[in-house]
This record gives sequence, structure tokens and C-alpha cells, in this order.
Amino acid sequence: MRPIHRRLAAAAAGLVLLPAALVGCGIGGGDEDESTGKPERAPAEEAGTRSRERVQAYLDAMTAKDVAAGRSQLCELLHEGFDLGATGPNGDFADHFEVPEAAITDVRSGPRGQEVSVSVSVTAGKRKATRPLVFTVTRDGGDWCITGEAPGDAPPASPSPGDAVPSPPS
Repeated sequence: MRPIHRRLAAAAAGLVLLPAALVGCGIGGGDEDESTGKPERAPAEEAGTRSRERVQAYLDAMTAKDVAAGRSQLCELLHEGFDLGATGPNGDFADHFEVPEAAITDVRSGPRGQEVSVSVSVTAGKRKATRPLVFTVTRDGGDWCITGEAPGDAPPASPSPGDAVPSPPS
């Protein structure tokens, strides 16, 4: 009879301690911070969102020719090089061309951070060109910043028949 009493006592003690153990593990209880009002994002989702925000701010700065706003999107390591070349003949903020259109086309995780692909249309006088670029964005301390800009993959030379989009009537 004694072994049965010990098993019952152990089971009762386990049932009494189970709710306390579950609350300690974060299951149940009401101690969660309700002030934020929104759930935490998954790290990959946050990385994609923050990268997109940084690159969009940089593209907006290019369009507005706002050098300071563009510089603020870059990691500190790139500031000196940016200061030397941003308004030069081939810089993103050069005076002799305008950026009438710039759009983010893709965001994905890459070997050096988040890779944000963009399509940038540039006009210089009567000439217009659209170029693909890839920005690399990483986390630097508690913030996200652009760590690199490189030419992107060229768009296909001609669309396949299934990809053709009819042009609107003139």
C-alpha cells in the first residue's frame, strides 16, 4: 500500500507545481507587456522590412538630390567614400542627371546581409537609361544601414512571348 500512496502524492505534487512551471516558461500567465499592442516580428521579416525602408529612403534622397539624407542611410564605414564621390560625375547625387523613377524590385537574404534589388531610371539631357542595382543592408549595432551598392543583373534582352505586356494605346 505504501508505494501507491507515494505515487499519488508525487502525482498530486506534480499537478500543483505544473501551473507554476508553465508560467515560468512563458506559457500562460498575464505578465506579458501589453503596452506594445503588436506581436514581435520574426527576425527574417524584420530584416526584410528594415532593409526595404533604408533603401527606399536612399532612393527618395537620390530623387530629391538630398545628399545628407542619402548619407544618413549608409553605414558609418562608407561615409568618407560617399562624401568624396556622391556628387562627382558618376555619383548617385551628381548634378548633371535626374532620377525620375526608382523602384525596389526584390528583397532577399544574401551572404553579406539583406540584398535589395532596385531599378533606377536616370535621365541626362534627352537620354534616358534604366539600370538595375543591388544594395546590401546589414544591422550595425541596433540599427540597419546600407553597406554596399553594386550593379544588378541586367533585365532580359527581350521578353518571352508569355511575358509580353501590351503597351497602352496612344
